[in-house]
Amino acid sequence: MATSRIRLLDVAAAAGVSTATVSRVLNGRPGVSNQARQEVLAALDGLGYARPGRSGARPLGLVGLVVPDLSNPVFPAFAQTIQTALSGRGYMPLLCAHSPGGSTEDEYVDMLAEHGVDGIVFVCGQHTDATASTEGYHRLTGRGTSYVLVNGHAPGVDAPSLSTDDAVAVEQAVSHLTSLGHRRIGLAVGPTRYVPAQRKRDAFVALLTALGDPSAATHVMSTLFTVEGGQQAATALLDTGHTAIVCGSDLMALGAVRAARARGLRVPADVSVVGFDDSPLIAFSDPPLTTVRQPVAALGRAAVNALLSEIAGTPVDRTELLFAPELVVRGSTGPAPTA
Repeated sequence: MATSRIRLLDVAAAAGVSTATVSRVLNGRPGVSNQARQEVLAALDGLGYARPGRSGARPLGLVGLVVPDLSNPVFPAFAQTIQTALSGRGYMPLLCAHSPGGSTEDEYVDMLAEHGVDGIVFVCGQHTDATASTEGYHRLTGRGTSYVLVNGHAPGVDAPSLSTDDAVAVEQAVSHLTSLGHRRIGLAVGPTRYVPAQRKRDAFVALLTALGDPSAATHVMSTLFTVEGGQQAATALLDTGHTAIVCGSDLMALGAVRAARARGLRVPADVSVVGFDDSPLIAFSDPPLTTVRQPVAALGRAAVNALLSEIAGTPVDRTELLFAPELVVRGSTGPAPTA
């Protein structure tokens, strides 16, 4: 549909902005924030209008985006947010998703370097694995390639890093469950060689110890960040009488619900389950999952801002920037069962 036939009122209503803002975006005029411009473009797409031309403008450059296996819905959410933010700033994103048996992170980095990228955003990459080599990151620094690390801090790596505050996430989940009367609370988390999992474990043990439990570490089960991993961990925790389970991911939480039902237990009447991420569609699980929401949009935008500052020659503070998560209470948690 031609731009001249666009109804400004429809686009403004869909984007939540003024008609003047829509007009500025359509005509390429200044005075519009990046976020407002993205909202207008998204509204145009949703309403089936053609986007305004860019007058032959070419991308300012290429930026690599390296993410884990996209089977976990939180990673496509990160990818979408970061890609949108990059596009809104005039950069073309190159998505690289690595998974077991596929290309490694180092192989992707070499490929991106061959394409002459201006920078790279790493989401939950090798920097999250305390046992992995950081040599690849040092090579990037030596090449003068800017990069940013999301959700995992690697000491000694010269790059900005931004993460969800895992300690706050665990505190929110445990406080919610104790307020419901639960005293036998377990933690199902992924391999603790990964920084986010280790941070959750440390925070959980510290909280339970402060609550007077000298055997807090025995309430932690470490498996895999998958549905099957969550089911395995939850089965072990249910065997030892836990009435509530905090999980390191929403996928693990779905596995915990499956484990409870395999035992003939009801969620939340017999056992409460808390996830982590607030992945897309998780609100429509059965029951709707109580979870700790990662601030994906804020993290993604901040990562892009940090990277583009680095590319422009304005270094960003190397102190890890932590973002507060948010507890979202739904139907998978309830009062502790009576004896």
